Amino acid sequence: MSPIELKSVLSSGLLSFPVTDFDGNGDFAAARYAARLEWLAPHGASALFAAGGTGEYFSLSNAEYPEVIRTAVEAIKGRVPIIAGAGGATGNAIAHAREAERMGAHGILLLPHYLTEASAEGVASHVEHVCRSVRLGVIVYNRGACRLQPAQLARLADACPNLIGFKDGIGDIELMVSIRRRMGDRLAYLGGLPTAEVYAGAYRAMGVPVYSSAVFNFVPRTAMDFYRALEAGDDATTNRLLDTFFLPLVELRNRGAGYAVSMVKAGTRLVGRGAGPVRPPLTDLTPDEMGRLAGLVEALGPQ
Repeated sequence: MSPIELKSVLSSGLLSFPVTDFDGNGDFAAARYAARLEWLAPHGASALFAAGGTGEYFSLSNAEYPEVIRTAVEAIKGRVPIIAGAGGATGNAIAHAREAERMGAHGILLLPHYLTEASAEGVASHVEHVCRSVRLGVIVYNRGACRLQPAQLARLADACPNLIGFKDGIGDIELMVSIRRRMGDRLAYLGGLPTAEVYAGAYRAMGVPVYSSAVFNFVPRTAMDFYRALEAGDDATTNRLLDTFFLPLVELRNRGAGYAVSMVKAGTRLVGRGAGPVRPPLTDLTPDEMGRLAGLVEALGPQ
């Protein structure tokens, strides 16, 4: 898939980040991960992100990373694009991006460089180095330490033809509008805040119609129902799901740091498709929190 073809795919539809399966010892469970992707693929997401934030990319070893990407590519068999997460130090991000390309991924989601603070120009240089290291289409994720401004994105777009997407995980409306107006149709734009459904209507109004759904991991029918209702302007359905599921879910998510991932893994257990525990430093939900999540999921009905 060429970068331009990937950009076209990412310009519409619902995206999702599958969780990564670990066994009781915390090791990557490839067979279970493959089965998870095979279950998710027919539900209607237009692309899946392997080893993304919800997939605990930050906890994967260098030996595990290519196995996760290879397993995803082989399980999906081209039914939808597999976009691989890559991030951290520039050298590490380049090495992982190249491994993902070698394993057959269709694109790269460039995650933040994590702890070290850096200027916007320094971050832009980091992005350019990764883009130049592969032929795949690259989506840059503005989140945390990565806070690119319109001027840096414009220069990157000129220097890197394979930079085809921008994913926002900051929620700065002024910045997002400025980027959208400056860059026009040069990039595909993705909403990437945790529990993105809560922000989806506002982002659509800003010209960002696509977002990634974490709850697709355990309630895929509901995730698709919400997306289709949003696309159709069915406010009654979107408001009902916001009131009865997504907003209570946000309240539960906000009870613990890192729960944006922990809650999703807990949800997979509740629907009989458990992915194992989260890895440290994340922590799993408490029994009381699991009970609250179970009530929300049960009220939705079969998925």
